[in-house]
Amino acid sequence: MPTIVDVAVQAGSFNTLVQAVQAAGLVETLSGAGPFTVFAPTDEAFSQIPQETLQAVLADKEKLTAILTYHVVPGKLMAADVVNSTQLQTVQGQSITVSVADGTVRVDDATVIQTDIEADNGVIHVIDKVIMPK
Repeated sequence: MPTIVDVAVQAGSFNTLVQAVQAAGLVETLSGAGPFTVFAPTDEAFSQIPQETLQAVLADKEKLTAILTYHVVPGKLMAADVVNSTQLQTVQGQSITVSVADGTVRVDDATVIQTDIEADNGVIHVIDKVIMPK
């Protein structure tokens, strides 16, 4: 089974995320044993960020790493596990807030639009917005 990074590359809708993971030097980490739960913003989610802001973040490895690791939770949490939580501790150190209303699951201010994409070393849940640590 492919790793989280392989799945993201193959999907074709996470090109900016893959580019960011490469720029931060996190490919090895996210290809490692894990398991990890990744809340993966689509290219469309990244396109909501002004281009110059995005380029500046991609060039700032420390800030980029903090943002990316804020999208990663240790362990393999399937959608059923996520909705039973209110806070998820991220690899970055801060917690993501989980809320469920009218059948919609949100992590911070992003909506989960696809769930349970399994990889060899974890699971991906697709979100419609890039979430930022406080």
